[in-house]
Amino acid sequence: MKRLLACSILAALAAGQGALASDAAKAPTFDPHYLSEQVKTLASDAFEGRGPATAGEKRTVAYVISQMKAAGLQPAGALKDGKRSWTQPVPLGRFEITGKPSFSLAIGGRSEPLTQGDQIAVRAAQDGSTSVDIANAPLVFVGYGVKAPERNWDDFKGVDLHGKIAVALINDPDFETGQGDFGGKAMTYYGRWTYKYEEIARQGALGLLIIHETAPASYGWPTVKNSNTNTQFDIVREHPAEVHSKVEGWIQRDLAVQMFKDAGLDFDALKKQAQTRDFKPVTLKGETFSAKFNVDASVITSQNILGMVKGSQRPDETVFYSAHWDHLGVGEPDAKGDRIYNGAVDNATGTAALLALGKAFAHGPKPERSVVFLNVTAEEKGLLGSEYYATHPLYPEAKTVGVINMDALDPHGPSRNFTISGSAKLGLLDDLIAVAKADGVSYAADPHPEAGYFFRSDHFSFAKRGVPAISFGSGDDWTNGGVAEGEAAEKAYTKDHYHQPSDEWQADWSFTGMAHDLGMLYTLGSKLANSDEWPNWSRDSEFRAARDATADQRK
Repeated sequence: MKRLLACSILAALAAGQGALASDAAKAPTFDPHYLSEQVKTLASDAFEGRGPATAGEKRTVAYVISQMKAAGLQPAGALKDGKRSWTQPVPLGRFEITGKPSFSLAIGGRSEPLTQGDQIAVRAAQDGSTSVDIANAPLVFVGYGVKAPERNWDDFKGVDLHGKIAVALINDPDFETGQGDFGGKAMTYYGRWTYKYEEIARQGALGLLIIHETAPASYGWPTVKNSNTNTQFDIVREHPAEVHSKVEGWIQRDLAVQMFKDAGLDFDALKKQAQTRDFKPVTLKGETFSAKFNVDASVITSQNILGMVKGSQRPDETVFYSAHWDHLGVGEPDAKGDRIYNGAVDNATGTAALLALGKAFAHGPKPERSVVFLNVTAEEKGLLGSEYYATHPLYPEAKTVGVINMDALDPHGPSRNFTISGSAKLGLLDDLIAVAKADGVSYAADPHPEAGYFFRSDHFSFAKRGVPAISFGSGDDWTNGGVAEGEAAEKAYTKDHYHQPSDEWQADWSFTGMAHDLGMLYTLGSKLANSDEWPNWSRDSEFRAARDATADQRK
């Protein structure tokens, strides 16, 4: 990976400069028991899965504020009566399907009903509709649903999708072969379902059905079901139909194969065609889709939570730690009848880490720059809390040194390595690599770049606005068990617990790995907060221009 050495520790040392101050506070010892108790509390049934706009949110916000106060942090949220509060109000559109939705396919004169959550998973409409009633809309396969002029790629080829339902594959055209115009295995933003829904709205279609396949999606059908059939949220938009169509959903691969077969088409053959720029949209002849459901739409206010340790010399320059407090709340029951999506790993671990770091900074030497601890809402609904903060920053982003995000940390034992989400090229990563190396921990590139994790955590909201940002990932080379044990545990979590009610606190979690890793993250933040360094993106990064545009504000 090409490194931006000019902004890294290594370059600073080579030049004999103190870009990252050597007198930064020594990392304290982090208590695994403290982390365990925080996760146990936040992931308990009493918090009802921490869903935004629920009683669970009220309990979560009150609890996190109480813990920030106990940790010794100062309130860092929105101004209220001239003083900082603990929160930043986040207005969100709330959308929920009411009653039993009706979906069906029709071909050759016969109609086949589709069961929500079983064969299909449709989100509540977010285009401004309070009801959706679509009868016999034609279906059009649009490959990967990508329009990328800079790559000379257009899956639509001018097809008129008005009045029609598009059907698309998940991930990028490169996923299957690992070679092509989209960076090989590493997912681009074109591979994310969020992009595909946005593009279909721009194309004027009635909706989009994404074909679920476990490998390219990077998660199984239970995750799709649980994430899409519950209450949905979005930022409040003046023209929501510009980015949302009436039907946004997923269908099972087996159903898609049958749909193609009934229309006289070969799914596998068309999938291969879709991996080339010569692909053209294909109508599923004689086959139509119908949908009917009502939507309860309202505007609610959720909360981001912010605490801080104010800088002693340059308080207007900020180092951010972030994590999301929300999870999926109460939803469809699993096989055991459990309806509470506790979200222990995702992301009670990140919130616990945020509180532990806040406590450490509050009780340590006062940093020269301010250190802010941002606990955001609605990450599970599309990074909405961080997106709102990034578009309504309480502290100038031009003077935000960097963002260190923590999402779904490993609660087991220590690892010999660490990773980050995606393959970002930036000086902030170089700094972390140097800190970790001094601690005997190595950096391992994202082992699954095809999963698009870079676009799935809250740091992305900052990155696309130029702020150096990374999302820390626990390592997979366990001290006890090695890579085999680490990878097996990750696969088991993704398959059996991710976005499922079974993501619950476990008594046998040691949290010693998290405790060790927080020492590294503390050291990184302390060095940044006690230096004059301004990390940047590599010169070929898509985020470099946005950062450079604000350079004059950092003089």
